[in-house]
Amino acid sequence: MMRRKDREKSREFGLAVIDSTAYGVLTVVGTDQEPYAIPLSIVRDGDNLYFHSARAGQKVDLFAPEPLVCIAFVGRVEVPDRYNQAQLDDLSAGPLSGSMLSRIFTTEFESAIVRGHVVRVVNVEEQIHALRLICEKYTPTKMSLFDAAIQSGLPHTAIYRVPIETITAKQKLVHAD
Repeated sequence: MMRRKDREKSREFGLAVIDSTAYGVLTVVGTDQEPYAIPLSIVRDGDNLYFHSARAGQKVDLFAPEPLVCIAFVGRVEVPDRYNQAQLDDLSAGPLSGSMLSRIFTTEFESAIVRGHVVRVVNVEEQIHALRLICEKYTPTKMSLFDAAIQSGLPHTAIYRVPIETITAKQKLVHAD
């Protein structure tokens, strides 16, 4: 449950944040019961998120039992510079309220957090579909080489899907004085 309801945004807003971000950070509890966070190139198709990895390694081992994961996406981030030096000098001459200080020392942002169970994609058609979506997002000008890349890379690549079970979205904007 989100504490700051005034910053809560719709599911559609959260999906738009996912679509506009370069990556998401997936977190899972490791076999040692420690958090393990991985920045990933992720693409969305409807209510599914896709990413790829090598076929061996710590990620592959951690994902084998199809664990619940949390993926954080951060969209636009900006530190607003609403006051010039003369204004700040004037403000510092008198008592400052907490609300005034929070407008000076703040960050505007948008984010989405997804929870779902990570599933290894075994269907070859779905694997190719997911890789096509990933390549269209990250390397759209190189799609003429996609089929060759699939032939070369698919045998060495694991594809994962995270069906979106829950999504929360948040946005903070600083209002002008």
